[in-house]
Amino acid sequence: MPEALATALNTPTLSNHSIWALVMGAGWVVKGVMIMLLVFSIACWGIILTKSLTLSRAKKQTQLFFDAFRESRKFSILYAEAKQLTFSPLAQVFKAGYAELNRLSRLQSGQSRNGAEGSQEPEYERTAMDNVTRSLQQAVTAERTRLERGVNFLATTGSSAPFIGLFGTVWGIMESFRSIGVTKSASLAVVAPGIAEALIATAAGLAAAIPAVIFYNYFLSRINTMATEMDNFSAELINIIERVYWKRK
Repeated sequence: MPEALATALNTPTLSNHSIWALVMGAGWVVKGVMIMLLVFSIACWGIILTKSLTLSRAKKQTQLFFDAFRESRKFSILYAEAKQLTFSPLAQVFKAGYAELNRLSRLQSGQSRNGAEGSQEPEYERTAMDNVTRSLQQAVTAERTRLERGVNFLATTGSSAPFIGLFGTVWGIMESFRSIGVTKSASLAVVAPGIAEALIATAAGLAAAIPAVIFYNYFLSRINTMATEMDNFSAELINIIERVYWKRK
């Protein structure tokens, strides 16, 4: 009877413990797991906020560039507008292609003047078409790499955080069994702290992993869409160059 009374008296005390108190009272291993997961979570949310802003700007400026591309009749004018749209992947791809066209123009004419300063758009030898195509492909790859920067960390967090939390869970359970062995008692007062630490570690791992996985898939979908737009734009730009600016032999 005294033991049962003591257990009953101790149980309400445990229920009054806050999550913060349980974390601060945890062992150094569980605290280390918590700190690691907190760092992962802060880094992920920083990437999420930054990438959301970047992709939103990219989408807005890409629409502006695409409208200008449809209305423009001269690449030199469009190039001046593209220089202002630094967040647009399509604008950067166009700048790379136009820069290659200017380089070929200088090589062909033997003059140092920029192709945009002439009275009309220059014509180029068809044998140099591969150079323009490669420049556009390299620009598309570079822009996709820029858009994906930091996103892979979300995937890493989403796949590793649950296992890190699981490690804290296993360690907390081990501590619970160790406490049972030391006190020679399997009462709730002995087992509950270790179990609580284990559950908090699991929850922390999931709290870090779930947003990372959700936003990784969301960002990857938007980046794939932009990559498709860049591929289509590159193909359309090549067709325009071949049709309008290239000498047919």
